[in-house]
Amino acid sequence: MAEGAFLRIRGVAKTYAAKDGSSVQALTAIDLDIREGEFVTVVGPSGCGKSTLLKILAGLLPRSAGEVTIGGRPLAGPNAALGVVFQAPVLLPWLTILENVLLPAKVQKLDLATARARARDLLAMAELNGFENRYPSELSGGMQQRAGICRALVHDPSILLMDEPFGALDAMTRETMNEELQRIWRERRKTVLLVTHSIPEAIYLADRIVVMAPRPGHIVEVVEVDLPRPRTLEMQNTLEFGRYVSHLRAHFRAGGMLAA
Repeated sequence: MAEGAFLRIRGVAKTYAAKDGSSVQALTAIDLDIREGEFVTVVGPSGCGKSTLLKILAGLLPRSAGEVTIGGRPLAGPNAALGVVFQAPVLLPWLTILENVLLPAKVQKLDLATARARARDLLAMAELNGFENRYPSELSGGMQQRAGICRALVHDPSILLMDEPFGALDAMTRETMNEELQRIWRERRKTVLLVTHSIPEAIYLADRIVVMAPRPGHIVEVVEVDLPRPRTLEMQNTLEFGRYVSHLRAHFRAGGMLAA
């Protein structure tokens, strides 16, 4: 394993079988090392395989080739070391927020008293204390997504995988959620891999940015983000932040693709 690597991805590829008997290669030769506690974002145009890669890592989609290891151990299928946050919070409407957050603990048959205490602690951290007994329909979209993040963390996973978690939110709520996610990450220091279509969001949150291109999906560059933490939204107005934006957008212009 590469020095310092916690999540190791080597030669991962995905090929789909088409109805006419042909095959479509969605991903090819994905190699990536992620350090423990690192925040990595993935950007690229639609169809470049960002979400496919995340689903493979989450154990929701089988890979056609390659290997994935966590702490040196092979990853095959869903794993308790992983927490997953999707674009929609996918909260069950008939359960309270606390009951929704506790679902992974119940599925994994963890000690419920310990899990309930942890869930309440996470909800307080996400500024949702007082809403434990509310139902999803009684919360705003941003609050529901925060509850979704709490649910992904309740079983104390080592890695948090996030697939465009704020894409359905309005711009102002999305900015607030970026601040909240940065705060939660700094407090819990989980290893995070987040897929996004937003270049500013990718820069604001990441230690490193993985840039992908399509046909088939592959990594074209990994960009180190040398900006101080904690980051503020005002940083997005600085020349240094703008240089990162220009650099990333150049990839999409060069490939004739719409910039994120």
